[in-house]
Amino acid sequence: MTDAPEELWRNREFNLLWISQSLSDLGNAIATLAVPLLVLSLTRSPVQAGLVGTAGLVATAACRLPAGVLVDRLDRRRIMLVCDAVRLSAYLLLGVIVLGGRASVPAIAGVTVVGAACNAVFGTAEHSSLRNLVLPQQLPTAVARNEARTYGTALAGPPLGGVLFGLGPALPFFGDAITFLMSLLGVTMVRRPLQENRRGDIGDHRSAMAAGLRFVFGNPFLRTILLIGAPLNLAITGSIFTIIVTLQRGGTPPAIIGTVETVVAIGGLLGAIAAPALHRRMALPKLIRTICWAAAVLIAAAAMVADSVAAAVPVAAVVFLGPASNAALFGHLAAITPDRLQGRVVSVVIVMATSISAIAPLLAGTMITMLGSRAAVVALAAIVTVTALAARHARFAHRA
Repeated sequence: MTDAPEELWRNREFNLLWISQSLSDLGNAIATLAVPLLVLSLTRSPVQAGLVGTAGLVATAACRLPAGVLVDRLDRRRIMLVCDAVRLSAYLLLGVIVLGGRASVPAIAGVTVVGAACNAVFGTAEHSSLRNLVLPQQLPTAVARNEARTYGTALAGPPLGGVLFGLGPALPFFGDAITFLMSLLGVTMVRRPLQENRRGDIGDHRSAMAAGLRFVFGNPFLRTILLIGAPLNLAITGSIFTIIVTLQRGGTPPAIIGTVETVVAIGGLLGAIAAPALHRRMALPKLIRTICWAAAVLIAAAAMVADSVAAAVPVAAVVFLGPASNAALFGHLAAITPDRLQGRVVSVVIVMATSISAIAPLLAGTMITMLGSRAAVVALAAIVTVTALAARHARFAHRA
């Protein structure tokens, strides 16, 4: 394991896929800030901005399970190429519409849904390909590197999106299109097959999906982890959205609003760097309990300064522990799951962990309108407190 980092940096296929997904993540991070800012500039309505954000998250959640079947049935590299081509076209079209002054909430929501669907399929294919590119003992390190990539692009994307939006509302979406074009070119250069030779058909969609569900829910440890992780993701997503909307309503410049995502991403990036050490020192159950209690306290602290960029600091502290948990969980999953089931198992785990968070923007927007920003964040902290109590008494039947 001590040689794993050097070996991964010399792994051409892993690095090409890593760079390609980095570019895809950058485009998604730009859109994360640019889309709600565009809706708010057109409508001045946090609820409508929340509806568009929720539409994208719901589309991602709805496509995850079918994506798992798709990437276990078809060539994974070709799937990623198609996703990049579709995202490129969608965001290029949105840029043209905005530039022409014809932007509307339905058009923005449509592009958001298309992009989110492609993100779900692309991400599932990329996760499922990992074990074909690295050695089994390198899997946790590779997952940690992918976590660092995600947070690293989240550092650059929102500020870049905010700056571009300030220069012209269409520019972030043209920037998105360029990142997806570069990602497409990178995936094209990957030579190694991203799946093992397939023997026989995996069956119809229902039976194929059932096999993935049985694998995940047949494991008591995975069941416990996923039931605890879902409300935690809801609270973190809702808190970030609340902070962004509150700052926008207070007249904060877009470039400054972008620092919210930047601060949170710093927490995640530092956590990804620390993930191998944390993974060695703390078992996954202990990591889960720690992040739940930390989130309950820190999100409550964020409520006290919800109208300031400083609110992002306690949220970033919560996110710090996430990469270590993900590296342990997904590294373990990749190692124990047969290649023919990789897509379906990954999709089930991600859907269960993130499904509830799909309503976070709408829920947060509604609570902001009815209760105010500070009370909205307090309510999210209360949800995490209940989760932390459940985690404290949960029995983790298996060590990952």
